[in-house]
Amino acid sequence: MMELSIFLGGVGPWQIAVVAILVLLLFGGKKIPEMMRGLGSGIKEFKDASKTEDDKDTTSTSSNKE
Repeated sequence: MMELSIFLGGVGPWQIAVVAILVLLLFGGKKIPEMMRGLGSGIKEFKDASKTEDDKDTTSTSSNKE
């Protein structure tokens, strides 16, 4: 657990800027918005699926109590 805090504690604004520049150089300005849209839709699908699973669990739990 100590190793994780060492890695996360050393992230500053310069490191974030370097990573952002590298991503921009690797993928280009036009590809990044497409990737972010894909990431956003993936997160939305994950939330919808987990909500559906929670609804199923709630429904099955309430039907078992009756």
